[in-house]
Amino acid sequence: MNKPIGIFDSGVGGTSIWKEIQSLLPNENIIYLADSKNAPYGQKSKEEILRLSIKNTEYLLNQECKLIVVACNTATTNAITYLRNNYKVPFIGIEPAIKPAALKSESKIVGILATKGTLSSSLFHSTAENHADGIKIIEKEGEGLVPLIEKGELQSKELRGLLNKYLLPMVQEGIDYLVLGCTHYPYLIPLIKEIVPDKVKIIDSGEAVAKQTKAILEKHKILNHSALQGKSTFFSNIDAGVLKSLVVRDGVTVSVSFLDF
Repeated sequence: MNKPIGIFDSGVGGTSIWKEIQSLLPNENIIYLADSKNAPYGQKSKEEILRLSIKNTEYLLNQECKLIVVACNTATTNAITYLRNNYKVPFIGIEPAIKPAALKSESKIVGILATKGTLSSSLFHSTAENHADGIKIIEKEGEGLVPLIEKGELQSKELRGLLNKYLLPMVQEGIDYLVLGCTHYPYLIPLIKEIVPDKVKIIDSGEAVAKQTKAILEKHKILNHSALQGKSTFFSNIDAGVLKSLVVRDGVTVSVSFLDF
């Protein structure tokens, strides 16, 4: 089926998920919606997050998307149950990779860097309770990180200062795994590696989400079996320059446009 996969996020961060999906499923057509005008979702109320998630979903459904990836931890934890209950297409959500970190941790101390909206959600707490028995979880809200990433300031002094503030106390507590609980945060990995010791492993959800997307497409028999490379189309509701800088890749056909939504 050559109908597209839909992906939405509160901004450019979900492109870290897109890269994993596109790499695993290069023949799939993808439409990506960056709601950067309303980023970050993590500081908004549950009601506002749900409203924005419905708006994004309905736009993608109008583009005949066959499956929707909610490429935002905050939107997943606050809205995906409603979306699954009210729309017929399959939805893939994003959860912090607590389980693999907890299973692999030798120090039994795991750090989680996430948004307020994710850390305060019931889904996050149930995931932590179910998969982190005997593990000390150190949670830290990454306040201020998403707006800097949205502006493309991936090496700024301000960004480095915030990461030092958030990560060094975790290192002092003895973490050996750092879970990135926001799809924007993989773009910080080069800088994070300069701050934390080599023994601290950094883990995010991108690869697992891509594998789950493939599994659900296979389950519903809606994989695109075309031999042609798929096209990825990106829309942003603010200046699309940062978005374009993150998604233009050699050998991958992409289109990046402004869309007033």
